[in-house]
Amino acid sequence: MTYVNHFTKFCVLRRLTTKKAEEVAKNLLDTFLTFVAPAILQSDNGREFVNAVIAELSTLWPQLKLVTERLRHPQSQGAVERLNGVIQDKLVIWMQENKTKRWSVGLKFV
Repeated sequence: MTYVNHFTKFCVLRRLTTKKAEEVAKNLLDTFLTFVAPAILQSDNGREFVNAVIAELSTLWPQLKLVTERLRHPQSQGAVERLNGVIQDKLVIWMQENKTKRWSVGLKFV
């Protein structure tokens, strides 16, 4: 999971074992509690998935308020896609340098 604060450009990477809303919500909650919860949560996933994640977040943190509308901001989406490419390249290099296939460990270093 790639979480990017569009204001600061700070990026948080999390290893997910599934793409289930429950797991995504728990990882987002950890990120929100470590930093700060955003007012707007933008996702490139489908509406049903986003709604399920928001519903799960609401059960974990009832006071959390998020805008649930899907925003159309191509510049932000393009920036995230470029960032994902950079992350992938850095992970490959880290794995080669450390002679490992454990990419999930590399997330912490990348």
